[in-house]
Amino acid sequence: MHTNSKLLFQAYARDFFRKESLVLEIGPDAFPSSYRRLIENETAQWDTLDIYKNPQLTYSSSEENRFPISDGTYDVVLAGNVIEHVRRPWQWLKEVGRVCKQGGHVIIITPVSWAFHAAPVDCYRIYPDGMRALLEDAELKVVQCLFESKELPGYRRYTPGASPECQSKILRSFFKLAGPLGFPVERAYDTIAIAAKL
Repeated sequence: MHTNSKLLFQAYARDFFRKESLVLEIGPDAFPSSYRRLIENETAQWDTLDIYKNPQLTYSSSEENRFPISDGTYDVVLAGNVIEHVRRPWQWLKEVGRVCKQGGHVIIITPVSWAFHAAPVDCYRIYPDGMRALLEDAELKVVQCLFESKELPGYRRYTPGASPECQSKILRSFFKLAGPLGFPVERAYDTIAIAAKL
């Protein structure tokens, strides 16, 4: 889980997780996941789902576009760094919306400037306009949808690219020296979308 994804989650999504929330996280990066560790309150239930077989998952070996979950089960459905690996995101988002409760929220964070990374496939980079269209097609009301980076604050100019943790030490040193002089500093950009199920 790269840094900008976690920073965007902290800035925009964390307040949607309440003490009594029933949460489904799709494609967690660990147990507990990076996002789960950023939530300060204890939720009543934090379930996980993935296409891979893993006994730590609540729903293991799930089909990509059909989850073994009843309609309207979860208050929050979260998928960070997942939708780019989905072959048919327009179908997948409808399934994400189906398992979300009325009045609940869907939170999607997806890398835009990240390099190719198959897991098992890497299909899309989605900007806010495309994300809004996908969410609206899934009959979800967009609350917020942004293309942003919160990495490396304080420089004058930036360019979309790799997160600093994926850059070579030489490149990071170069940006540290050249950035204050106005040279564009490379950092990761992601789209974060929060939608409500009405």
